[in-house]
Amino acid sequence: MTSPAIEDFWRSFVEATGIDGPYSAWAFGNSAEMADELGLLVRDGPKRATTSLLSWYEGPDADDDETKPVVGALSVVLDGRGEPLCVIRTVAVEVRPFGEVDDAFAWVEGEGDRSLAYWRDAHIRFFASEGRPVTEDTPVVLDIFEQLWPNPD
Repeated sequence: MTSPAIEDFWRSFVEATGIDGPYSAWAFGNSAEMADELGLLVRDGPKRATTSLLSWYEGPDADDDETKPVVGALSVVLDGRGEPLCVIRTVAVEVRPFGEVDDAFAWVEGEGDRSLAYWRDAHIRFFASEGRPVTEDTPVVLDIFEQLWPNPD
């Protein structure tokens, strides 16, 4: 996804930080409300990780528009209207079975009360809403990132 606002935001980021390279622009979740909530947790709060299903990137059910996170990848996080909120860089990627995600990762993901119980419930509901229910053995991609630049507005 790209727009003049995203391109201007990226140029401002590059001018301010000296960091440049390929980037993607995307929003969290599957609704404008979720994109706003999670995007603001990245820009203003504790969210420094996200979780996706490995099947989104690999295998017969893969989404051709999805790219598996890689260390060093730069992203512009968008709100629910497609406006840029901040720039992040992936610093670690790991694949684990859903049932082996731990308290430490749930805390870094930074949603709700940051507990593993909250993380599990929220992700079970989200993946089911996407038509991809999970089991304890379902491989998930754990993406840890750093925020490089907030929206100056």
